[in-house]
Amino acid sequence: MNDILHKLEATIHQRRDADPEDSYVASLRAKGRAKMAEKLGEEAVEAVIAAVQGDEAGMTSEAADILFHLMVLLADMGLSVDDVLAELARREGLSGIAEKASRKD
Repeated sequence: MNDILHKLEATIHQRRDADPEDSYVASLRAKGRAKMAEKLGEEAVEAVIAAVQGDEAGMTSEAADILFHLMVLLADMGLSVDDVLAELARREGLSGIAEKASRKD
């Protein structure tokens, strides 16, 4: 699984500087971070709808869209899949309640 995410990350980095007419990643980058974040939010809403409707195929598709748009946004912020995986590893073994309580809000 990590391998496919790393391959996708490499593809996103490769396409960021392409012609926006030829690359969806480049077109998102040209529109700016706010648009990238908006697209991530749209995909999240679509995933919620699929989940509520019990649409497993739709949920799978929307989850893939979420991961893709999240990775585009991470790349724009200079972050990587490994940064996210490291955070998940840090949280491993913590209860969700304890982890949330440890955050500085």
